[in-house]
Amino acid sequence: MSETWDAARIDAFLEEAFAPWVKLLGLRTGEIRSDGAQFTLPENTDLARGGGEGGGVISGQAVAAAADTCSVLTLIAVNQAFRPCTTVDLTTHFMRPLPVGDVDIAVHALSNGRRMATLRAEFRGANGKLAAVATLAFAYLDT
Repeated sequence: MSETWDAARIDAFLEEAFAPWVKLLGLRTGEIRSDGAQFTLPENTDLARGGGEGGGVISGQAVAAAADTCSVLTLIAVNQAFRPCTTVDLTTHFMRPLPVGDVDIAVHALSNGRRMATLRAEFRGANGKLAAVATLAFAYLDT
């Protein structure tokens, strides 16, 4: 029987398989559901525009990188297996500034087929308000 892809195993996979700069985001896996997963992007002033002086806001590049990474990890959780894939589309919409601090990321698998998957990542800061949404499409490479 294969081992379950729980939060601890997904975090270990992130440490083993992703590039060093992705690991610097410090993403942590939370709740795993059949249709998605929760993550935390911990407070990190290095991710702020201008280095975080005076509080700052998290850069769009950090949000996009977190959306992509969390979506790949969500596919592992949903599939209960690692399937090699590549991002074919990432669209990000910013509704309001995302202040430096812990960020909650909820990722939902909208579709998960034999060849393609589409996911939606929602970013909320400490105030709980939706700050950014990313829609991502992935092509599976093992088909």
